[in-house]
Amino acid sequence: MLVDFESLPDTARIWIYQCNRSFSSEELEDVNKALSQFLEQWTAHGSELSAGFEIKYKRFLVIGLDQSNAGASGCSIDASVHFIQSLEQKYGVELMDRMNVSFKQGEYVAYKSLKDFKKMGKEKAISKNTIVFNNLVTNKQEYLEHWEVPASESWHSRFV
Repeated sequence: MLVDFESLPDTARIWIYQCNRSFSSEELEDVNKALSQFLEQWTAHGSELSAGFEIKYKRFLVIGLDQSNAGASGCSIDASVHFIQSLEQKYGVELMDRMNVSFKQGEYVAYKSLKDFKKMGKEKAISKNTIVFNNLVTNKQEYLEHWEVPASESWHSRFV
C-alpha cells in the first residue's frame, strides 16, 4: 500500500539508492509512476506493506517502510531489488553500487568511486566539512537527521 512518505513513522525502515547521474525531468516522471505502482502492490507473505518514497536531488531514491503492521521479508526485499535493477536497465544507470560516494560541491551533487573520493581526501579537495550523503542510515529518523551531514560526522570521516 502506497502512503505519503511524510506520514511514515520515524521508525520506518529506509533504503536509499543513489544514482550515478541525475534523472531527467521525463525520467523522474516515469520513475515516480513506476515507484508508486510498485509500492502500491508490494507485499510480504500476502500482507500489504505500508510504504512510501521520495526522490531527492533528482538522483536518490528513498523508500520507507512502516513495519508496525507488516515487515519486509526475504521475498519482498528480493522483489524490491529486482524492481530497482529493472530501473537500472531501463535508464542505463547505477543504483545498487555501494562502492561509490555522493557529496555536495556547492549546490551540485558529485558522484565518485570510493577510490577517487579517498584520493580527493588526500589531495585536500574535500574536507571534514564537505557535505556527504550517508546512505547507511536504517530508519526515517536517522535519514532525516544523519543522511546529509559533514564528512566528519559520518563513516566518510576516515578519508578526510
